[in-house]
Amino acid sequence: MIHSEHDVLIIGGGVAGLTLALELAGHRSVTLIRPAQDDFGASRWAQGGIAAVLAPTDNIEAHVQDTLIAGDGLCDEAAVRFTVEHGREVIDWLIALGVPFTPDTTTNALYPYHLTREGGHGARRIIHAADATGKALIDTLLEHACRHPDIRLIEEWQAMELLEDAQRRCRGALCLDTGGQLQLATAQDTVLATGGASGLYQHTTSPAPACGEGMAMAAALGATLMNLEFQQFHPTCLYDPEGSPFLISEAVRGEGGLLRNIHGVRFMPDYDERAELAPRDIVARAIHAEMLSCESSHVLLDITHLEAARIREHFPTIHAHCLSRGFDITRDPIPVVPAAHYSCGGIATDLQGASNVDHLYAIGEVACTGLHGANRMASNSLLECLVFARSAAMKLREGTSDQYGEPILPAAYAASGAYVAPASDENLARIFAAMRKTMSQSAGIVRSIEGLTAGEEALKRLKDEWTGLCQKQCQERSREWAPRLAHARLRHALDLAGMLLRVARERHESRGLHYNRDYPHHGASIPTASKVTLASRGSP
Repeated sequence: MIHSEHDVLIIGGGVAGLTLALELAGHRSVTLIRPAQDDFGASRWAQGGIAAVLAPTDNIEAHVQDTLIAGDGLCDEAAVRFTVEHGREVIDWLIALGVPFTPDTTTNALYPYHLTREGGHGARRIIHAADATGKALIDTLLEHACRHPDIRLIEEWQAMELLEDAQRRCRGALCLDTGGQLQLATAQDTVLATGGASGLYQHTTSPAPACGEGMAMAAALGATLMNLEFQQFHPTCLYDPEGSPFLISEAVRGEGGLLRNIHGVRFMPDYDERAELAPRDIVARAIHAEMLSCESSHVLLDITHLEAARIREHFPTIHAHCLSRGFDITRDPIPVVPAAHYSCGGIATDLQGASNVDHLYAIGEVACTGLHGANRMASNSLLECLVFARSAAMKLREGTSDQYGEPILPAAYAASGAYVAPASDENLARIFAAMRKTMSQSAGIVRSIEGLTAGEEALKRLKDEWTGLCQKQCQERSREWAPRLAHARLRHALDLAGMLLRVARERHESRGLHYNRDYPHHGASIPTASKVTLASRGSP
């Protein structure tokens, strides 16, 4: 085991992690653990854009109220106002860095860059880089980070556990490098920017979704997790059983796309007066209902009534990708299906990204700041990443005077670097697949107490099976990188899935993204957030 000391350790290199690193560098030394798969994480795949009050015809209060309505009573209004009020400055910061946002070339444009509208927003306030905003952000931020002398990027490590001292303060992370060597990375402050938990589900909008590993690692240290049951299902993921997941941006509906069932009948006006621009939970449930009614595997998103040139201009990435999959979206409706997309819950933090565990911060999708409440409004996520990363940087610039204790190794790693044997690749994959199927069936778009209870029982059996497969000490395979990572990732996923099912079963109402057919109406007049912690670190 190799021991290294770090000042600020950031785990995760999406928009949130890179923004924090850039804003903190020059004030403190930054180590950014950014494994290769971060290039395929949620940030890079974000298509729509960033919601911010930019046009002179828009205003802060309107964005705040739109967000509060979408959050269905569970937003923290202070967090909402804090986020929205800092929107303009983070956009100006990105423009100064050189992010290539799409300009507005129309006559008498109200703002230099094109603004689109998405579900839940009452105005055009989504600034974007064509339909590949996430890629533009990552490419720009990563270029700056690679050049900064105070930022050390490590692509060869993967965090497996968080470390604590005797006072339960976070002291960094235990990582595994690509050579199979354990890395004890102690740190003054640790920041999780590891993404959400859509990978717990069978169908997702990302080809490499996170499974909530950061949330589970933080909970093991005693961090409070909040609102886990509010998992967003994006209404429009490309339906192609033979191909990889691909999201069809909310902006397609914002620019006039219509949802039709497989018989070609438009249905959204029957479900909500906002039709295709209703919040995502409403649209996803409507699609789910139409699929059940028509006994179909998907519905259709139709933009063929728009000019072909306009489609190619605004959605070049979507157009090219669908064309490569056999769909010309200028002529053919797009087959779409809801898929797990965004976790509104996560590690509970304050406005500076601090958790209830000393020296442990969380930013981006892994965090629950109070902005989203029971449902994330489109394109508020990248805004949250940017605002809270910059806010956390301001707090972390202050440094610390704490006297740290020695990090305590988790029991499974303490005996001369011994490690519990991973199961075979085939067994790990089988348990992962069974967990995802269980989660999709029991905690998907529409839920029931019977289904949630059955899901908990199925997960317990999977956890018992996994434990039984991992009893022997690892020998030859102990030095192999992939099996050990898969072993740790599956354990974290099973822990988090169990917590999600529990809080979903305990919420006896339907609210936002959590719809329970046994409790179809709102419950208490004053809604409360759900909170959960792990009793102890336990053993792998």
